[in-house]
Amino acid sequence: MIARLLGCVALAAALAGCSGSSGNAGSGACAPECNSPSAFLGEEDVRRVIAQAVGEASARKALATIAVVDRVGNVLAVFRMTGARERFDILSGRGVQGGLDGLTDTLPSEAAAIAKAITGAYLSSSGNAFSTRTASQIVQEHFLPGESQAPSGPLYGVQFSQLSCSDVNRNLGHGSVGPKRSPLGLAADPGGLPLYKNGAVVGGVGVIADGTYGLDLVVTDRDEDLDELVAVAGARGFDAPDDIRGERLTADGKTFRYVDSESLASDPSRAPGFASLPGALLAVPGYVDASVHAGVAFGTSASGYRAAAGAFAALGAFTLVDAAGAERFPPRSGSGSGALAAGEVARILEEGIRVANRARAQIRRPLGSAAQVSVSVVDLNGDILGLLRTADAPVFGTDVAVQKARGALLFSHPQAFGLISGLPDAAYLVPSGATSSIAAYATGFRAFVGAGGELDGRTAWSTRAIGNLHRPAFPDGLAGTPAGPLSKGFDAWSPFNVGFQLDLVYNQLVKGALGDTSTGCAGRAAAGAPAGSPDAGLALARNGVQIFPGGIPVYRGDTLVGAVGISGDGVDQDDMVAFLGLANAARALGTGLANAPAARRADQLAPQGVRLRYVQCPQSPFNDSTQQDACAGL
Repeated sequence: MIARLLGCVALAAALAGCSGSSGNAGSGACAPECNSPSAFLGEEDVRRVIAQAVGEASARKALATIAVVDRVGNVLAVFRMTGARERFDILSGRGVQGGLDGLTDTLPSEAAAIAKAITGAYLSSSGNAFSTRTASQIVQEHFLPGESQAPSGPLYGVQFSQLSCSDVNRNLGHGSVGPKRSPLGLAADPGGLPLYKNGAVVGGVGVIADGTYGLDLVVTDRDEDLDELVAVAGARGFDAPDDIRGERLTADGKTFRYVDSESLASDPSRAPGFASLPGALLAVPGYVDASVHAGVAFGTSASGYRAAAGAFAALGAFTLVDAAGAERFPPRSGSGSGALAAGEVARILEEGIRVANRARAQIRRPLGSAAQVSVSVVDLNGDILGLLRTADAPVFGTDVAVQKARGALLFSHPQAFGLISGLPDAAYLVPSGATSSIAAYATGFRAFVGAGGELDGRTAWSTRAIGNLHRPAFPDGLAGTPAGPLSKGFDAWSPFNVGFQLDLVYNQLVKGALGDTSTGCAGRAAAGAPAGSPDAGLALARNGVQIFPGGIPVYRGDTLVGAVGISGDGVDQDDMVAFLGLANAARALGTGLANAPAARRADQLAPQGVRLRYVQCPQSPFNDSTQQDACAGL
């Protein structure tokens, strides 16, 4: 296999020959390594994926819109079959309206196809292959969906990441560097799959043919989903290695879903020629022109990710770069008295990577692999002071790590109540004229939590603790209990209408899906707001916030000075890398930095008689040690 790959490097014209299911069956190990400069989608690869998808759609007498992206989200082509619906519906199947749920014939179908393709690429790595069906499983009110009396999905809320307004994610004007934005965030509607070459994820394919952008509400059956079957055909020859597909991975003792059916009506090896396909390439403003493009190789500067230099190189860390190859987020000092210094930021990043390199990954094969994560540090203003990742961390974690840091920072901030209360309402498109008050979440939070929930800086909030209060049942997963104060009540709730997290970014998310390319997600003015309406938003949370574990505030003594966010291989691992990594950095530095004082952490609170959680570190977390209590006493 190595000889085969080296031959492909020498003969760029033969790169398409590096693909094929024969190279992807069995182990997920890359040959010779996952960030090989030969691991990218060529133009002929893209045409092949589209032709295979169109062949399956035609065999089923269906009409589809198909998108192909590379690993960092560059849209390589969008194809619409003649007569396919130009717009789609967002329907959870729960029969509710509000947030994004219930939007019909409003947003362009290419937005759904791109979001699905990006989700397949961003959630996957050389150690795990996840699809949009997997995403559906991990963002609902129960894990597994349809199961009662069980906690919510482990990545509840991740669908509202990678937003087009993010200051972390790039747009078409930044050239080929990623990670690129998504018009709808991450998708939970089956029909998005990753694409692989020789065990390395190189992109994703997304399909919408049934006109509905939804999710799978019942995990106990097997569906024949049109979008998913067309995507399966498109991905044939670029299939994920069998050993790393979602169904080979577990969390909380439960296996993931990858696809429900591969019963194709067509033979992808006999797909029609691209020139004969019934339809045309689409130009999608801000994403791609009406042509086919080659992807970029991950790990090269052109991708926006490359190996770190200097002290971080020995850790195997990767950094983000701009189109000129300059680091986007090198360690730097924050602003203001007592702010984090550049050296402190560097040490926090270093210790986070060190913990991850020792930690046993949750959602990665082979078993015993090291966790792969992104590590971010922000200051009291939400400015990014540093951002690093391990070599094979899933791309979605780049944006999510920063969202986690900013979420922990926002709720722990001394001015949190005023910052949240001053934001404009979310102006829903459905029901027509409906609004959702952001300020009401702040007052509801105070009333629900009671003492300690004043949002005035006296309590340190982790994203795990925030998430405890941002579920449609409190305690999480228990039917018949009231919703947390940051969530919609279950009668109005769906993964497209979760509450505070979505409402915070709703106005700009809608504008972004309709073509607004401006940066800044939180607290923006609504579409159609009168000219001159305030639109600065909430800079502290400019890419939104996240509501699952891995974000913690950083203190100097008793004073909040910033936050850390981790995203990667399991939510308990994320908590541990953040919490233990910060503790190790603080111990080494001796500059007064620390985790939040124990007495002010949110786990000291018991709203409605239920104690909150602050962080949860995994049992027996390390590959090189039998230690059981890595976070005890910190």
